[in-house]
Amino acid sequence: MADLPGQPLVERVREEARPGQEGRPVHDDLVSRNFTASGPNRLWLADITEHATGDGKLYLCAIKDVFSNRIVGYSIGARMKSRLAVTALDNAVARRENVDGCILHSDRGSQFRPRKFVQALERHRMAGSIGRVGAAVDNAAMESFSACCRRTSSTAAAGPPARNCGSRS
Repeated sequence: MADLPGQPLVERVREEARPGQEGRPVHDDLVSRNFTASGPNRLWLADITEHATGDGKLYLCAIKDVFSNRIVGYSIGARMKSRLAVTALDNAVARRENVDGCILHSDRGSQFRPRKFVQALERHRMAGSIGRVGAAVDNAAMESFSACCRRTSSTAAAGPPARNCGSRS
């Protein structure tokens, strides 16, 4: 950067994030590991999983209704951005319609904290909830679905999955 006349040279210092360092939560933990709901559209869980393909990586953001134990919305994309989470949320709301007051709980993934995602929750009159740092069980019900997806996608060439992940069928 060239020094402009009368302007001192200012060096920008970037604060580097340490591995495992998480950002500030934008929501409180409204769930406190109580993954039960008295009816549909009361509590939803969200998570993003990475899947390797022959053409690179794909990311799946899925939203699960705790009461029905079913995936109510999802989005697939080549980049893990907040748009992936917003699209999954919009798809879930379009399928379920009356979601006023529904709590959407997620981990502290960077896709669930940006302004775009928070505004989408507000637009749908939903409440956000984020688990604690380093506590995998804070979103355990959704993580189990994500693990099943990873197992299924890695063995897809071997035939159909042995069980249906995430539904009570």
